[in-house]
Amino acid sequence: MTRGGNLRASAKAGCFTESVIREMTRVANQHGAINLAQGFPDFPAPAALKEAAVRAIRADVNQYAVTWGSRALRHAIARFLQRRRGVAVDPDTQVTVCCGATEGMIAAMMGVLDPGDEVLIPEPFYENYGPDGVLSGAQPRCVPLGPGFALDPEGLVRALTPRTRAVVLNTPHNPTGRVFTQDEIGALCRFVQEHDLLLFTDEIYEEILYTGPHRTLLLWPGMAERTLVVSGASKTFSVTGWRVGWVIGPPALTAGVRKVHDFLTVGAPAPLQEAVAEALDWDDAYYDGMRAEYRERRDFTVQALRQAGFACDTPQGSYYVMTDCSRFLRPGESDTDFALRLVRDAGVATVPGSSFYAKPPGGARLVRFCYAKKMETLRAAAARLEQWSARA
Repeated sequence: MTRGGNLRASAKAGCFTESVIREMTRVANQHGAINLAQGFPDFPAPAALKEAAVRAIRADVNQYAVTWGSRALRHAIARFLQRRRGVAVDPDTQVTVCCGATEGMIAAMMGVLDPGDEVLIPEPFYENYGPDGVLSGAQPRCVPLGPGFALDPEGLVRALTPRTRAVVLNTPHNPTGRVFTQDEIGALCRFVQEHDLLLFTDEIYEEILYTGPHRTLLLWPGMAERTLVVSGASKTFSVTGWRVGWVIGPPALTAGVRKVHDFLTVGAPAPLQEAVAEALDWDDAYYDGMRAEYRERRDFTVQALRQAGFACDTPQGSYYVMTDCSRFLRPGESDTDFALRLVRDAGVATVPGSSFYAKPPGGARLVRFCYAKKMETLRAAAARLEQWSARA
């Protein structure tokens, strides 16, 4: 017997790398760079939300909540969905509160997918989806988006096999900032129903969009019984570190999600659940103001990036700009090499585009910038990029 043969990581852990996005934050900190890589705000969370959390802690709401979410939060989520989306859900059988949308997605996949199932993932994609599929025992199959990052229904059909069980959709989209059109969504829904598939939708940026109210996939005819919606408080209320998210789905699928969630994390932080429950009942003025502030940041960032020489479209939602960095690439230089050079030479951190693709060549000429930052942070980054591009 070979000594130490069991002293190794699992084969499934060897199927994916560590998070490139989180790694770029570490690199930014190492070099003292302005972090436009990882998607978290550098401005304060709403004061009323923080005070609600403090009140809950002082009221000794410090023990386990109900595993699938406190009653107050589950019912607040149901009221939010009815008021903001026009969707009625049963908070007792259809809502599962998780430790962020990140846990929500993997709990959803593990709760309904079986080993050998295949899940179709439009590409580029948020980097967690591939590992989520692997850890659930399923096989991720990437389907490239079309020109302009549009959904490609024909590509989905070509990727279909007898083992295909589900599709992942993220809208508003990370990393591209796309908000998929009604025609695109309609074609996707027809595909899902015609082939008796499930749909996982990541709607975490549902309130950060500039093209009109978000229309959840639960509203589409015939989709509510086959869709698991993942969302949360992180982006809407600027509390990415609180880790309060949720999964909405039909009771039969929710039962599987809840079992997995229970044994993954037991439950999300109890006092923070109570605070988020209060915030979900805020009136529409909060969302209008938050969106106006993000629009200002978006417009400034797009203009600054173009002025510095990065080609990009104006995002329709989320708080990212996907850019083409071809102008600056040196012979043989990868997008990752370029991103590291930008940190060192310009003092600005971004995310290499290849981290959003299954194979590095897919994003070889792309980098993503995050504009969920104070205007003074964005202005400082713009000045650094302008000075750097003049030398490049």
